[in-house]
Amino acid sequence: MSLEKVLAISGKPGLFELIVQTRTGFIAESLVDGKRSTVGLKNNVSLLSEISIYTHEGEVKLFDVFKNIATKENNGEAISHRVSDPELVAYFQEVLPNYDAERVYNSDIKKVINWYNIVQKRGLIQEAFQEAVEENK
Repeated sequence: MSLEKVLAISGKPGLFELIVQTRTGFIAESLVDGKRSTVGLKNNVSLLSEISIYTHEGEVKLFDVFKNIATKENNGEAISHRVSDPELVAYFQEVLPNYDAERVYNSDIKKVINWYNIVQKRGLIQEAFQEAVEENK
């Protein structure tokens, strides 16, 4: 599975893999528990590849933030998204020092770290790095 097929669905916790499109929406599988669900066209759905984080210089793609976390953690798991807000902010400042604290809320930081840990546990971080290395050859 590619990170390009990973979705965030509003109102549903965690991340999902796009399985198949239907005429009324699509079927997605949870990356956390593997349960499949039907998602209608009325749901607010975001591809992780389309999400960016605000910085003082512009926007940084979420995957670039994931790369920074992976580099910091040597492709391992990040801190828990359930630690205190000051710990989360300090960690995120290490990963993305120029993020715009006025536009990126603590809840956004929690999502980013939680999402990173979900895709890291599935082995998608290493897979994405290998694909990037092969593309650059």
